[in-house]
Amino acid sequence: MTSFRLSPAVADAFPGTLVAVVTATGVRGHEPWPATAAALADLERQLAAGTWQPADETDPRIEAWHTAYRSFGTNPRRVRPSVDALGRRMAKKGTLPRINPAVDSYNAVSARHGLPAGAFDLDQVAGDVDIRHADGGEEFTPLGEPGTVEHPRAGEVVYTDAAGVLTRHWNHRDAHRTRVTEDSTRVAFVLETLHGERDGHLLKTAAEELHGLLLTHTGQTTVRYLGPEAPEVTV
Repeated sequence: MTSFRLSPAVADAFPGTLVAVVTATGVRGHEPWPATAAALADLERQLAAGTWQPADETDPRIEAWHTAYRSFGTNPRRVRPSVDALGRRMAKKGTLPRINPAVDSYNAVSARHGLPAGAFDLDQVAGDVDIRHADGGEEFTPLGEPGTVEHPRAGEVVYTDAAGVLTRHWNHRDAHRTRVTEDSTRVAFVLETLHGERDGHLLKTAAEELHGLLLTHTGQTTVRYLGPEAPEVTV
């Protein structure tokens, strides 16, 4: 069992925080996921037709993350929130990346709803996961750079476990150690908003959409919510 915890300091600094934790066990990442493929293709068709476009930094959902990043000393135009970077990439190239079915699923949901999303291979997570301010002494190895070690600045919001930092700048980039691959069978996905009172319904719609994409390719999938009023969930 793994607990996800929102630290009191982060809850105080960002009282509207709401995180959907979607847990999947028995993930079958080597088989085709036609609903995920269709979701990606549908977004790309809508973008090409001009009937939909990704949220950009003028959208309140993205603007909120830019404000949060600045509050802990990160320039969001140099180091962008994941959903902002994903949307910009899609707007420029007209397509979303194809990584593997599980990652493609949360990317599709993230882009469609304008909410940051990520995932951790729970078999690679050490102990519990905390969303907290960095103290400056932690180590982080970025996704795709197994030989690199970074040290988040003190005060930067990060996801951590007992072995190190799992994300930098809250949701800018994930760690290499806990990356989700086709071989991952126990995965925790996270979807986030800083304005639960305004966008909580959107977050819940996105979480249920992700749940639906996962359902036929996993043994069991559950959705739980983490926030100041429920600062700990166990998966």
